Amino acid sequence: MSLGFSVENLLPSARVSGPLRMGLVKLSECEWLDPEPDLAARNRGFDAASDSVMVLPEAAEGVAELASLLGVEGGLEQCARSVWEDLCVMVQDGQGQPFRLGAAAVAFPTDWHLHEKIGKPVHQIHEPIDGYAENLSSGVDRFMDGLQSFHIFGRTNAFVVASDDLRYMPQSRPEERFAHVTAQNAGETLFVRCERETLRRLPRSRAIVFTIGIYRVPLGSLSEPGVKRIAQSVDGFQGGELERRAAPHYATALTGYAARRAQAMAA
Repeated sequence: MSLGFSVENLLPSARVSGPLRMGLVKLSECEWLDPEPDLAARNRGFDAASDSVMVLPEAAEGVAELASLLGVEGGLEQCARSVWEDLCVMVQDGQGQPFRLGAAAVAFPTDWHLHEKIGKPVHQIHEPIDGYAENLSSGVDRFMDGLQSFHIFGRTNAFVVASDDLRYMPQSRPEERFAHVTAQNAGETLFVRCERETLRRLPRSRAIVFTIGIYRVPLGSLSEPGVKRIAQSVDGFQGGELERRAAPHYATALTGYAARRAQAMAA
């Protein structure tokens, strides 16, 4: 299975149920970055957020190598303005040591602040994710430590949100964000947001470039299989993960909308 560059194409690879997993797919060079980036939107995103780029000294070599790879003159921000994806440069203090977030240019975050993550190892970055420490942390560390520069891997996440903002940083409480959503209007008021993530190791600096491409569409624009798949997440996630995604505040509307769509298709 490959990863496309749209919500419809990413959803089949997105985890919507079961335990945490990496869900990696091997990608070719031409599948690494979106071939049709909206650079105007990228520029607006960076212009609107002065705190969207941070670079620690230990990541300088990796940033320079990434710029060379992309054919960009300038630093990490110039790199990130030239592609659709947000760019994170992960550095390692030594073989077998955990990777840390050494630099990042993030125009389109999904409810996280760069200043809270910079410099931290991968397991601390993912602390808010329920079950990460128990089920995934050691496996992710081993994978990153062994990643070779001739491989590119990708994965995707899918979220249900109440806005199509590229920079998704909600200020209100979940019960307020989803208060207007019903089974009748969920097709227009709920949005499916996918993060298309890739990892590749740079051969000279040995840093890992972690990219995040954001794709989002109204729920109602998805195909019937797409709606059915994202609706599975309401029952597929449990406990803390369900709460982190604010699912209790949109679950009834989402499943009700999915049932109405299925009935209409069967009629």
